[in-house]
Amino acid sequence: MTNPDSPRTRAGVRDLLGLLALGAPAEDLARPLADARAAGAPAGELADLEDATRAALDVHRTLAQHRTREAELTALFDTAGDLAALRDLDAVLRAITHRAKQLLHTDVTYLSLNDEAAGDTFMRVTDGSVSAAFQQLRLGMGEGLGGLVAQTARPYATGDYQSDPRFRHTGPIDRAVGEEELHAILGVPLRLGAKVIGVLFAADRNPREFSAREVALLSSLADHAAIAIDGARLLEETRRALSELGVASRTIQENSDALRRAEEAHDRLTGLVLRGGDIAEVAAAIGTLLDGGTLVHDADGTELARSRTGSRPAPDEAVAASRAGGRAVPLDGTWVCAVLAGPEILGSVTLTGRPGLDAAGRRLFERAATVAALLLLQRRSVAETEDRIRGELLGDLLGSAADPAGLAVRARRLGVDLARPQALFVLHSDAAPRPRLLAAAAHQARARRGLAGVHHDHAVLLAPSDAPGPDAVALAAALGRAVGGPVTVGAAGTDGDCVMLPAAHGEALRCLSALRALGRAGDGGTLAGLGFLGVLLGEGPDLPSYVRTTLGPLLEYDERRGSDLVHTLRTYFAAGMSQSRAKDLLHVHVNTVVQRLDRIGRLLGADWQSPDRALELQLALRLHQVSERVDRQDPVRPSP
Repeated sequence: MTNPDSPRTRAGVRDLLGLLALGAPAEDLARPLADARAAGAPAGELADLEDATRAALDVHRTLAQHRTREAELTALFDTAGDLAALRDLDAVLRAITHRAKQLLHTDVTYLSLNDEAAGDTFMRVTDGSVSAAFQQLRLGMGEGLGGLVAQTARPYATGDYQSDPRFRHTGPIDRAVGEEELHAILGVPLRLGAKVIGVLFAADRNPREFSAREVALLSSLADHAAIAIDGARLLEETRRALSELGVASRTIQENSDALRRAEEAHDRLTGLVLRGGDIAEVAAAIGTLLDGGTLVHDADGTELARSRTGSRPAPDEAVAASRAGGRAVPLDGTWVCAVLAGPEILGSVTLTGRPGLDAAGRRLFERAATVAALLLLQRRSVAETEDRIRGELLGDLLGSAADPAGLAVRARRLGVDLARPQALFVLHSDAAPRPRLLAAAAHQARARRGLAGVHHDHAVLLAPSDAPGPDAVALAAALGRAVGGPVTVGAAGTDGDCVMLPAAHGEALRCLSALRALGRAGDGGTLAGLGFLGVLLGEGPDLPSYVRTTLGPLLEYDERRGSDLVHTLRTYFAAGMSQSRAKDLLHVHVNTVVQRLDRIGRLLGADWQSPDRALELQLALRLHQVSERVDRQDPVRPSP
């Protein structure tokens, strides 16, 4: 029988209790039994010490488990506190994986989050991973260990994943796991109520089995982590909402300020129009409001006004783009806005010096273009009324029953001085409809301080002129550019007597018909400029004037030098334009003929021998010869 009260047994039990109290390691608890054996203690005492040692080891094991559990609980408590203190979602996720690695003492920990839109779970953060492919892995629901945990909301563990048939293996997952050299994997769900938001993993690079305690520990950490993730996400969403609210509040304030500025600018511009301001004042106001330069063009591209910038052509392509979109458009550091009245384009406004125009400034610029449209419409209405009045005056001037004194008074009211030499221009174009031609003529009349209208189905323009022929040529070119096609202009001048205007209209109309008959569409001129044809078409032919106009340089030269170039030219034509025959008729050397003809060419121009010019010269020479003979005969006039 054993004797538990023996001194040796009691001493051994005291030693075991002391070692337990000191927290000695398990191997130290075997020392009292070993000492008793070494001392040759009886078998009964050794049996009692063995029982005491087993009891001490059980107590030691229980205490160790309690200490481990206490450490784990402390770690979980600390983790919950740490996670609660974090406010950034990325920081929360990194803290979770790092604490899981510390608690389970594994090689790698990682966390995946579910993507509801894609229907899978993706790797969000890792700790201890070295494989890029593993860190970017996505798992479909039910695929691999993680996909199965995400699908079933249950924890799964494996001692060697590659050889475990319980899981649906896929090429990308197996390659990533193999590249990371993982074997033992434990995955637990991250749950918010019944909803799984992701999976928390712990893994080792050597095969091993995870205990139920480790599963429970990682699950507890996952529960804390899910709450922390949700809190961080809600906080982030709240911050984002507050930020968006702040942005929205600032935007509302900015829009309110912009609207107020736009209304003030609109009131200012509209008031300027209502007070009778012109387009130049509006252009200056726009430039001041938007701190830039301003140009205003009409629908034809003519510059109407500019402020704080140099002149430049209207940007046709940008105007077309603005007209199509109904908004101002940027162009090479400038902004362009079409000025519209419904679908009709009235012109354009160009803003320079403001390449970075913001949305509020753009709206303000577009409002300014609307105000410019009001002014241009008003301007056009006034111009149309004035054009109608001017056209009525012109019709009365060309009528046969006109009152010269009353017409002169009406003309002065419109800024037209009929006492000055005037030219009457009759216009025709096959390329443009008459309203468009008349509008272009009215524009030219305003620019020349004249009148424009319709008379006998032709567009007619009356303007001051000292040179009707050259002015007709210039007018034909200007009108052709305005209407986009040839415009033919017949002209006739007056000496400032408005009574002569009806006759001038008839002469200009005959000139227009002659120009068209001669195939000179798009040209301009007078009957006097048409040579002998003009003399024939004129009323009461002025033959001496025709002779002077055609042979004037030769006649003046002969009078000044006492030469006879006129006779030489007449003889040259009579000789069939042959120099050798002409020298015989003139009884001079051929070199003399050459020299005289060279002098004639310098006086008359290089084209004097062209067929048309030669015919004109021969007619003038014949008329001059006849007039000389008549003058020499000096016939006796009958007595009264």
